[in-house]
Amino acid sequence: MPFPRSLTAPVLEGARVRLEPLDHRHAPDLAAAAEEDRSSYSLTWVPTAAEVDAYIDAQLAKSAAGALLAYAQVDLRTGRAVGATAYWDPRLWPDRDALCAVEIGFTWLAASAQGSGINREAKFLLFTHAFEQWQVARVDLKTDARNARSRAAIEKLGASFEGVLRNWSRSWAPGEQGRLRDSAMYSIIASEWPGCRAHLARQVQR
Repeated sequence: MPFPRSLTAPVLEGARVRLEPLDHRHAPDLAAAAEEDRSSYSLTWVPTAAEVDAYIDAQLAKSAAGALLAYAQVDLRTGRAVGATAYWDPRLWPDRDALCAVEIGFTWLAASAQGSGINREAKFLLFTHAFEQWQVARVDLKTDARNARSRAAIEKLGASFEGVLRNWSRSWAPGEQGRLRDSAMYSIIASEWPGCRAHLARQVQR
């Protein structure tokens, strides 16, 4: 199901990170980011420097089809793109052309940006826009069930664990092409957002 045509990916800016609609101007920075220490990518797929242009083409094609709104994550200290993220899997209300729920995913960061607070603030910006501008009822996040680091990061955001969906989607782990993975599913719903917002705002300000 595509995003409503009225919805776009606006620039979202905090104190540490600016989320800019993904574009080929980000390719040199993302190529450098992707070639830092790659040991944390063992359960996910992150493009190599040589794959970045094709990766951006693929994300832009999905955006053109209405399936995804892709962002580059720009470190405000350096002005350089250090990773990417996206809104995707939009679901509409049954009776109107308005967004009911959306997932935040396709997220990766350079090794040097991990643990810097950029991921937390980026999620805060994305959640705030989804709940307060788009008025969604739910935001999803999911990850490979084996990815303890990713699951811990999601839980620190205040998202609720809903269970493991077995053989849910393709595995993105290197060497597992053609295989399925178990996905750990998390969410925040609209009634939880005010409390989650306050929790995240305190974390972001630290």
